Amino acid sequence: MNVGIDKMNFFVPPYYVDMTDLAIARDVDPNKFLIGIGQEQMAVSPKSQDIVTFAANAAKQLLTPEDLAAIDMVIVGTETSIDESKASAVVLHRLLGVQPFARSFEIKEACYGATAGVQLAKSHVRANPDSKVLVIASDIARYGLNSGGEPTQGAGAVAMLISRDPRILVLEEQNAMLTQDIYDFWRPVGHQYPLVDGPLSNATYIDSFQKVWKHYQAKYQRSLADFDALAFHIPYTKMGKKALLSILETESESEQARMLASYEESIVYSRKVGNLYTGSLYLGLISLLENSNTLAAGSRIGLFSYGSGAVSEFFSGTLVEGYEAFLAKEDHQMLLNNRHKLSIDEYEAMFNDALDIDTAATFEDALPFSITAIEGTIRTYRQ
Repeated sequence: MNVGIDKMNFFVPPYYVDMTDLAIARDVDPNKFLIGIGQEQMAVSPKSQDIVTFAANAAKQLLTPEDLAAIDMVIVGTETSIDESKASAVVLHRLLGVQPFARSFEIKEACYGATAGVQLAKSHVRANPDSKVLVIASDIARYGLNSGGEPTQGAGAVAMLISRDPRILVLEEQNAMLTQDIYDFWRPVGHQYPLVDGPLSNATYIDSFQKVWKHYQAKYQRSLADFDALAFHIPYTKMGKKALLSILETESESEQARMLASYEESIVYSRKVGNLYTGSLYLGLISLLENSNTLAAGSRIGLFSYGSGAVSEFFSGTLVEGYEAFLAKEDHQMLLNNRHKLSIDEYEAMFNDALDIDTAATFEDALPFSITAIEGTIRTYRQ
């Protein structure tokens, strides 16, 4: 039985900052952001939007009444949860109208959480062929104004429906995982922003990719020639490229060119959004599918998922005949193009205008799903 991604969609908030503007404001050469980390724009969210609203806006467009009746599990992968106890998936279950007899929960392991959800969903559908699982990666990446991590911020969500006989990507059984107890990036309870050892984080990312790739090759006797493209977790677009380059040294020039070309197709959207944490790999996958000139039915795509701390996994999938009909390139381009560009003053004011859940308040926001009020620390969402 084939199991995999039947539908997928992403959503980002309707505001962004131009990275050239940010570089000038921070007295930095713009090429450090545009070329050095490979970012052009950065998604920014107001206090009336959070991981629940991003997730709901990403998922709502995917789901038919038949889907809502068949979904028996809702999984949210996130590292910016809004509650230490109650899962955002429980709120989403109600907002989206999923049938009541379903499991709903969150998974946390930095940026790897959504991949854990995808793998669990795949196993669940194999055991329950008539079920469907909604997996959503939703996050807000924040490091603080004028911080070293500021240019690698971002916000948004990717929603995926996992089912048998998927219409986009069949997930293969071959995978390789790696766990290492490393403090390259972490956020202790009570800390507003994460703590990052930048050099260690970059080195651990590349080292993790090399290790799982070599383990995967040895385990399944596959080489780069067996793949039509690779997609990476993208905290910033230059990071994935560094990892890819680390395994291309022994490849032919034509093979290097082929893989680098597909990588560029996978980062088109991330260059305009920034870091989605758990959603970054899957935003890259959508970008690859919607911008590739060479992929076709049967093409095999390798996926590298990484979560600081650190857990990583390399797995793969093959494209289904007619997958193009289930993408939404025009809608995604419209979403990105219709965002409002913030001045640096507007961006900083929005960033500093944080949500205070201990103060009762009401909000106005044009999004179909948004926070409308805070009362008794509880968020009320427009449905």
